[in-house]
Amino acid sequence: MESFDELVVQYQPMIRKIIKSLHIYKNQHEFYQTGLIALWEAAQFFDERKGSFSNYAYTSIKGKMLSEMTQNNHYKEKHILPQQEEFWERIEGQDSPLFLEKETIQSYCEGLTKKEAAWVMKSFINQLSIKEIAESEKVTVSAVKHWKLGAIRKMKEKLANLH
Repeated sequence: MESFDELVVQYQPMIRKIIKSLHIYKNQHEFYQTGLIALWEAAQFFDERKGSFSNYAYTSIKGKMLSEMTQNNHYKEKHILPQQEEFWERIEGQDSPLFLEKETIQSYCEGLTKKEAAWVMKSFINQLSIKEIAESEKVTVSAVKHWKLGAIRKMKEKLANLH
């Protein structure tokens, strides 16, 4: 078996291709490191009697990256979204009648897509849940959640740029 440094040089293009094929655009460096760890583990546990090393390495690297993506998604679902919902609950609880006026809320929708703006308006003006919005728009709940996340991200960026 080759030294690990030689394996890294040889399999670096494979690791980068897997990152690209999985559409990983955030934290690419961390996923590259995950790929290196998977390559090292593949080198340690490879059994020549069970096939070629390149196939084993590819499967190991891709599998480890997919596991990492799943873990990241579970973390985000449990830790990031609740914080965002707290943010919106605070905004919903504002006492100022001006804040809740339709025109004021529409001004927050500048720069949002039509679907993201629909989520904002139906959530805050019509007081609809995500499920109710999905039914009224004839889309999946997941689609409405994407609109919500996009709207929140864009409005946060807009607010950050004001300060």
